[in-house]
Amino acid sequence: QVQLVESGGGLVPPGGSLRLACVGSGTVFSVYTMGWYRQAPGKQREFVAQQGADGQANYAASVKGRFTISRDNTKNAVYLQMDSLKPEDTAVYYCNADYYRDADPLPPQDFEFWGQGTQVTVSS
Repeated sequence: QVQLVESGGGLVPPGGSLRLACVGSGTVFSVYTMGWYRQAPGKQREFVAQQGADGQANYAASVKGRFTISRDNTKNAVYLQMDSLKPEDTAVYYCNADYYRDADPLPPQDFEFWGQGTQVTVSS
């Protein structure tokens, strides 16, 4: 039973900070690319940040400089530190784990898992 569980969401005023956590279970996620996505009401889910197994991090332009992704493989966890929050950051934030395996002679496989999401509301 592979599972990702997010936590840390809540209500914060503009300019405030939140730290989201995602803890995985059921498998070892050290080989996965871990990421955060978000979905605001009436909008499509969008990429926020990701960090590969090699530690390289990428961010959406809208959050770069304000958000920081990190991971602790010993805890099967990934975090998203969100600073200088804006009302437009309001969304449900989802944790994602993805691993694409293409190792002959086995056929290619894509392992992808999603958390249930945690609500982040930025409002005064």
